[in-house]
Amino acid sequence: MVAQDQAVSARKDLFSRALAAAPGRLHLAAHSHHLWPDATFAAHMQAWEDAASLADRKWDQALGEVYPAAQALVARELSLPSPESVVFAPNTHTLLTVLRSAIGRRPARVLASDGEFHSFRRQAARWAEAGDIALTLIPSEAPDFPARFRTAAQEGAFDLIFVSHVFFKTGRVFEDAWDLAALSRPEGPWVVVDGYHGFRAVPTDLSAVADRVFYLAGGYKYAMAGEGAAFLHAPPGFGPRPELTGWYAEFGDLEGPPGGVGYARDAGRFLGATFDPSGLYRFAAAGRMLEAEGLTTAKVADHVAGLQRRLVEARPLPDAELINPLDGRPHARFLAFRHPKAQAWKAALMEQNVVVDVRDDVLRIGLSIYHDEADIDRFCETCRGL
Repeated sequence: MVAQDQAVSARKDLFSRALAAAPGRLHLAAHSHHLWPDATFAAHMQAWEDAASLADRKWDQALGEVYPAAQALVARELSLPSPESVVFAPNTHTLLTVLRSAIGRRPARVLASDGEFHSFRRQAARWAEAGDIALTLIPSEAPDFPARFRTAAQEGAFDLIFVSHVFFKTGRVFEDAWDLAALSRPEGPWVVVDGYHGFRAVPTDLSAVADRVFYLAGGYKYAMAGEGAAFLHAPPGFGPRPELTGWYAEFGDLEGPPGGVGYARDAGRFLGATFDPSGLYRFAAAGRMLEAEGLTTAKVADHVAGLQRRLVEARPLPDAELINPLDGRPHARFLAFRHPKAQAWKAALMEQNVVVDVRDDVLRIGLSIYHDEADIDRFCETCRGL
């Protein structure tokens, strides 16, 4: 195990299968599709073995051991008081729609930024179109966004306040998101922080706000687990009876009206129905690997920060604007460069087997623990040769 005061270097050895699968590829899109560590291969196979050997009894293993292990990993990472406040689902869209169904008001009054990820953006636009919500959006790239969003949240009468911790397109970190907890009440408003680009990327301690803030994230990015393992931290007492409800939500200690539909008292009240548990196997395995290797979020972030500085100082894209500069504050795991030719650059790099990502006119370069200085140098050299 790595000593707690020791800096970490690149750990390509933990990703030998993914790296060997495409030996010439330079994958700089860890923010988009994080490569899977070797530990997840064994876990994925274990899910199959359990299904084959246990058959109908595989759910005793999946729900009795793997699911609680995944809950505990999230609770430790976020400093939650209890793992029972964590509920898993196949994707964040499922959790978002169930959460909306727990708000009784129609139309629900919703405040958000205009920079939220598509799982929220599209659904919220459709809800607004159908009259199911009244949507207020604050421009996320405005220079005074933090102040404008806080003011709107304080002065508006909202049922739901939804905002990202790290914005998926620009990589800007909304450090003031946790201050919104002061507004949150079981009767409304509810504060939901989208942590998908923050979980295991930016050290996050929810211990002071866990009783008032929802937190939404998953395994596809920096948790290194792939699809099928999104999760929601749900504070006790908020949304006790969602209208969209699967039969898994009636497991455990129930509460509800006599003769009516009962719900689990913990975060299980947001559960759906039968799902593919293999994502949870991978999620738990990746989390155990990180803990065993001493790869805390802070240590990996420090490793990535050094690589980001090397890249920025080399100026491989001198005409582009870095819209999330390295200013010493908490930073996303990716660099976001804005330029009218971003789409063309991404295509040209792909022809050289260099994988980056683009959103509109923003080229994103995502780094992780499987990158080293040689990878940065190769990227910069490739850019100069195009």
